[in-house]
Parts: sequence; structure tokens; C-alpha cells
Amino acid sequence: MTDLSQIVKAYDVRGVVPDQWDEALAGLFGAAFAEVTGADAIVIGHDMRPSSPGLAGAFARGAAARGVDVTEIGLCSTDELYYASGALGLPGAMFTASHNPARYNGIKMCRAGAAPVGQDTGLADIRALVERWSEEGAPEPAATPGTIGRRDVLADYAAHLRSLVDLSGSRPLKVVVDAGNGMGGHTVPTVFAGLPLELDALYFELDGSFPNHEANPLDPKNIVDLQARVREVGADLGLAFDGDADRCFVVDEKGDPVSPSAITALVAARELAKHPGGTVIHNLITSWSVPEVVAELGGEAVRTRVGHSFIKEEMAQAGAIFGGEHSAHYYFRDFWNADTGMLAALHVLAALGGQQGTLSELVAQYDRYASSGEINSTVDDQAGRLAAIRAAHAGRPGVTLDELDGLTVTTADWWFNVRASNTEPLLRLNVEARDAATVERVRDEALAIIRG
Repeated sequence: MTDLSQIVKAYDVRGVVPDQWDEALAGLFGAAFAEVTGADAIVIGHDMRPSSPGLAGAFARGAAARGVDVTEIGLCSTDELYYASGALGLPGAMFTASHNPARYNGIKMCRAGAAPVGQDTGLADIRALVERWSEEGAPEPAATPGTIGRRDVLADYAAHLRSLVDLSGSRPLKVVVDAGNGMGGHTVPTVFAGLPLELDALYFELDGSFPNHEANPLDPKNIVDLQARVREVGADLGLAFDGDADRCFVVDEKGDPVSPSAITALVAARELAKHPGGTVIHNLITSWSVPEVVAELGGEAVRTRVGHSFIKEEMAQAGAIFGGEHSAHYYFRDFWNADTGMLAALHVLAALGGQQGTLSELVAQYDRYASSGEINSTVDDQAGRLAAIRAAHAGRPGVTLDELDGLTVTTADWWFNVRASNTEPLLRLNVEARDAATVERVRDEALAIIRG
């Protein structure tokens, strides 16, 4: 029997195919998803990985055997699946392993209206059922099986996004997009069609073996081609999407990366212009710039843990208009509180096209501090290292500690956060300060304790 603890993560299912899971197990996940959601109908989509169509089909058959009607939307981005879940009012399942290597695959699940299914919101129950059925055999099929039908929602998804951001008054922009052979190659041409954009497409061929580079734009080595192309053709900006195209990373006209925190602040400013006094969610490793900009514009900033299920939950509770994470996930009330890198990209294009300056000039007002980026360290004793950091800083004048997510140490001039990975023996360090020299000093002091 497969050890499901290895593939059922905090927010999704993910593992190596067929070593850790296969179509037989996908069928059980489909049956369990139908049972736990109690739905009469669901929607399913998948990315371009070679194993995705078979896994998605098995999941569909498993759900249909429980009497659930299934709408398959075929190839799509994760945010396109969220669109279908929201627009159709159906629970959804997306087959993708995002930026993981080709032999991986996974399932991101949501309830109707794109509400997240995580460990505490149904995923643990789904896992328990799959484990039971793996041992005892699949459940008896329903007296009347559900139907399995097809529907294409790409044009409707694109139209919905374009209805939320007006680029009609934008000056023409030249934009390079690196789809990384992922689902951005499927969605970008339709979303950008008819907009005042000259598109320079990199790696738009759908290929789940990722022949050009990993589809993870947060790793600097994966945006080198995009940076070079932006400089070569004199583009106004570059956009890079991850494998399932729910995250978007931005580089400016010089090819320099734009901090996702600066993008969060920029989009927050645009959303607050539409919804004065609104609430904006940000996770605790986004820059100080984000709550500062929100406060300056009369909004309310709410700090939360890292992770999409926490952000979405807080978005719903607070009635927030927008949320951003430093991992380049962006969440919108107008998109069922779900994350969509494509909508964030449209906001950046509209903001840049609505004035005459460069992107680097535009984002300078939102990028106010120096930062380290995320630094991962392999450690045997995560709790012990965190305790050592706490002991080193507790009681120091002008230092505050909080444990909303890992440990955050804050002074008037700098802060750092250390969090344990949910899935690997890692501690993740993020440092921000008023200048680069202070970042280096604080980073080195923290790493000396973390790495012993």
C-alpha cells in the first residue's frame, strides 16, 4: 500500500508517478473527493504533464462511480480551474505538480467557489477514506453513476480577467513572456488577444519534460533567458509563469527582477483606488513596504501566515479586496479569493501602460528596503535551532518576537523570520532591513545559529 503521508501535503497531493501514486489511486481520490464534498457535480482540469490526462480521467471515473456528474475542462492553468469552480459553482480538482520536475504530479482541490481544500478543510478526510479503501477495496458504486462531459472555459476565463482590468487606454507595450513550457503557453495567447501588447513568446510549447528550464521563476537561474530577451529586444517588461501558471514573476525593462512584495504593493494600490478603505492581506515575509503603502492609501493591512489556505481563509473572513505573498501568489476578491498570476500581470501592464515612465521607475516607490531573499538551510533539529534563535534574542532592548509562523524577530531597523519547512528538514530564513549592509550582518548572525 502507498504511504499517503509521503504524498498528501498540507495543501495538496503531490508525488512521483507511478512510484508513489498512479491512476488506480487517482480513482480512489476521485471517489473520496466526491464523498467528502457531498457534491452532485464537480469540475476537473489538468496541466501538460504526460501523466496528467490519465490521472485526471481516473479521478473523473472514480467520482462518477459515486454518482457525481463530472465536467472535464481539459488542458488549463490552475487559476483557470479556479475560474471554472467559481463561475460554475462546483468543487474542482486540478492535476498539476506546479514547478516540480516532470516525473511528479499532484492534485489541487477546492470546494465550490474555489474555496480551498487543505489539511483542516477536507484533505485529511479525503486521505483517510483513500487509505481505508486501499486496504478494504473500493466502495460500492452508486446505483446511478454520474456522467462525464467536456467543456472549454478558456475564452470565458480570459473574458472575465479582461473585465476586471481596463487596458483600453494603455499605451502599446512590448512584453516578453516566458511560459517555461507550462500552462502559460496555453492561456497567455487568449488572455492577451486584442490588448495593446506586442507579445514576444518564450517557451510556449506545452512540454511537461521542461526541456528549457524548470518552470519555477522564483529560482534566479530560471529567468536568465527572460532577462536576456527583455534586454535584447528592448521590451518594456518581462513576465514569467510557473508550470501551472498560477504564479507570475516580473522583470523590468533592464531585465532586473521586481520583488513580488513590490508587485503586491502596486496591485494593492490599484485595488484600493477601486475600493477605498479596503482590507489587504499579506503574509509575514512580505516587505514592510506592503503594509506601509496600504496604510498610506487609507486601507487596512492584515498580516497572516505563509500558505494559500491561510491567505484564502483570511481573505474570506476579513472581506479583503486583495492578498499577496512573497512567493508571487496574488489573491483577488473579484476572483473568488483565489490566486491568479494572470490577473496580477494584467494589473502591472495596466499600471505601466497608463503612464509614460519605465517599470523600474514605477515600482521604485513600492520597493523601499533591502532584503536577503529566502535562504534555505538543511538542519537535523528544526525545533532546537528555532529555540536557540529565540534564546539569542529574547529580552534584548528594542527587540520583539512573535511566533505567528515560525519565529519573527523585529527591531526598528530590521526584521527576520525563520520557518520550518512542512515537507523537508529545512529552515527558511528571510531578512529585511533599511540597507544592504544591515541585511548582510543580520543574515550572517542568524545563519551562524541556524547552521550551528
